Amino acid sequence: MATVFVTGVSGMIGKIVVASLLTKKHKVIGTDSKPCNLEGVDPNFLFTQTEITNKAGITQLFESNKIDFLVHLANTADNDFDAFISDKEMKQSKVTDKYLYDAAVKAGCTSILILSTTQVYGIQKGRDPIRETASEKGISNYTSMKLDSEKALMKATKKSRTVPVIARLAPIYTAEFTQNLHQRVFDAKENVAYIYKEGEYGYSFCNLYNLVDFINGIINIPEGRYEGIYNIADTRQITAAEIIEYEKKKYRIGAVIQKNPNVVISVNKGQMKTDYRYFDPTFTFYNWNIDNTKARRISTFRWNLNNTK
Repeated sequence: MATVFVTGVSGMIGKIVVASLLTKKHKVIGTDSKPCNLEGVDPNFLFTQTEITNKAGITQLFESNKIDFLVHLANTADNDFDAFISDKEMKQSKVTDKYLYDAAVKAGCTSILILSTTQVYGIQKGRDPIRETASEKGISNYTSMKLDSEKALMKATKKSRTVPVIARLAPIYTAEFTQNLHQRVFDAKENVAYIYKEGEYGYSFCNLYNLVDFINGIINIPEGRYEGIYNIADTRQITAAEIIEYEKKKYRIGAVIQKNPNVVISVNKGQMKTDYRYFDPTFTFYNWNIDNTKARRISTFRWNLNNTK
């Protein structure tokens, strides 16, 4: 079994990733600035509560343990940050990434996996599925931060045997965490859910358990056979009608009004730069179809809105 160093283990994503790794009998070394409710539960889990900026402390963990994989989840939206990404968070991420990747490479890690975001593709006007080779048009602080992180990883591993894996993650959801789904059908200004026509248009999201399966797949691959950029998204888009129906069943959405797609909704486009969750409804009918074909060579992506937990 492998020894896996995981950052951000107390976040929503981190807790589920760590629990899955432990179930598969891997040894997990985890860090987070917040307490972890998995501490002391499994003898294969070693937790250190510390800030991700603690270069000396975290580097010492690499030096004193034989670590096979680094899974970098800290500095990830839906995990550590509020909706607004400031210059402070961007600077913190850049400094952290450099020392963390260097420490992992020096320790001889087989692979480094980091979470990026499909938001780096920005607004795509074509109808072809958005593959990893698509142009990067993201405009938010969060996308800039993640692209910088991607570049830092590729630079740190360029002359080493450590394999870089970049997981560009679509907005995530679980049965209980549906905020990203909700924002595609909710007008916060009018405080009401809305739908265009019959709600047949859709968006790419990622069930959190598809991400977990992908991470397990990377760790189980001998000698880091797969590398590079992967889109991590459900195999099928989720339509606006499906989101509304799902939220209704959970009693998490009220009245739904039907809007004319030709009517421009009042929005604040400047908010898109700092608020990574902000969705401009005028972009509803652009291309949001993220292609996950490359990643499905590693994992089945079996989870969806119907069987999520």
